[in-house]
Amino acid sequence: MFFAVFSANIPGGVMSFGRSLYQFLLSSSQAYAKWDLEVSTSIIKNRKKMLFLLALAAPILLVCGAEAYEAHEMLGGKSAYAPAFYTTTIFLASIAVGLAAGLITGCIGAGGGFIITPALMAAGVKGILAVGTDLFHIFAKAIMGTTVHKKLGNVSVKLAIAFLVGSGAGTFVGGAINKGLYNADPLLSEMFISTIYAVLLGFLGFYALFDFLKATRGTQADSGDAHGGTAGMTGLSVKLQSLTVPPMITFDEDLVPGGRRISGWIVAAGGVVVGMLAAIMGVGGGFVTFPMFVYIFGVSSMTTVGTDILQIIFTAGLASVGQYAIYGYVFYTLAVGMLLGSLLGIQVGALTTKVVKGVHIRGFYAVSIISGFINRAATLPKKLVEMEYLDWSMSVVNVIEDVGNVIFWVVVAFFGLWVFSKFFLNLGKLRGEA
Repeated sequence: MFFAVFSANIPGGVMSFGRSLYQFLLSSSQAYAKWDLEVSTSIIKNRKKMLFLLALAAPILLVCGAEAYEAHEMLGGKSAYAPAFYTTTIFLASIAVGLAAGLITGCIGAGGGFIITPALMAAGVKGILAVGTDLFHIFAKAIMGTTVHKKLGNVSVKLAIAFLVGSGAGTFVGGAINKGLYNADPLLSEMFISTIYAVLLGFLGFYALFDFLKATRGTQADSGDAHGGTAGMTGLSVKLQSLTVPPMITFDEDLVPGGRRISGWIVAAGGVVVGMLAAIMGVGGGFVTFPMFVYIFGVSSMTTVGTDILQIIFTAGLASVGQYAIYGYVFYTLAVGMLLGSLLGIQVGALTTKVVKGVHIRGFYAVSIISGFINRAATLPKKLVEMEYLDWSMSVVNVIEDVGNVIFWVVVAFFGLWVFSKFFLNLGKLRGEA
């Protein structure tokens, strides 16, 4: 009822734009989830890679780092920020974060990457360090598990070069924004990152909930094709390809007589946007690239897949190393823990989709994203009070923040228990299908 009344009072143009933006972002996260599952499967099937990961993790699990690293007063140069020292407990928490993100990615097919940075911040890792660590985790996973060599035939080198020039510049802009805010005021940086995530997760979560409620009432919402099942041209892509601003790039020659053409400046501009988002949010460039190429640039799905896999390595690598690692804003042990957890979670989640109803998955997607929104939004009052922009009692804002944390972790824990219960209860059936 609420959504019916709410939507009835919004102008049609606004609703149409919101729907289009939601489908774009949903397609983005679903395409990224498909890449994540493919990469994780590639790593798990390679015994040498798994042994290498376990070799990295073993010393961390065996040695409590609190005493060993006590001399390192801070990470990243601000005592108000990063953890004062590393402990085994923090490493185990990073495995749990990776496990939760992997379960969401594998089971829901979308959204897992969106909760890693908020989850790290909820666990006590401060904003800029969470962003840098998440980016490095994505970069390490891409390097270890990439299958780009299998799809090089689908890569348009000219498109890739133009896009990477833009995304490289974008990572410097995004990284400079985060570091500039951090150096000016750590609290301002924290509030900036939390606000971006609160807006994004709130928009995605409530639209997903609206779609879920429509589905349960028997009115199936149009969910779109997550992986670009059609290479049909949109009105926007037709207009952009009609702009003849040299240098022009020709692509899809094998699919369209004479190929299609688009200005390299337009592709580079798209790369700037992706690079900025990657560096600011720590989500990896791949989550926006796919729908941007297909729906905005008018590139075929086959060409987009290969180009997307190639660019994410360079975009995530340049952002994580060039903008965060060299300044001390990457927590390497956390990245290893997240990688271990996500490898397990994404496989369990993907298998569980075979034994649960699709409508349940859509519901959990909405709830998990909304819980992330509540968690980040609940931190904002405290930051505003600490920056003296809001005159509330500190005890009140602490309660608000604690409630947001509790809601987030309860939802994540419930989702994890639900997925694992479905997985183990249907283990015999899954083995039979295998």
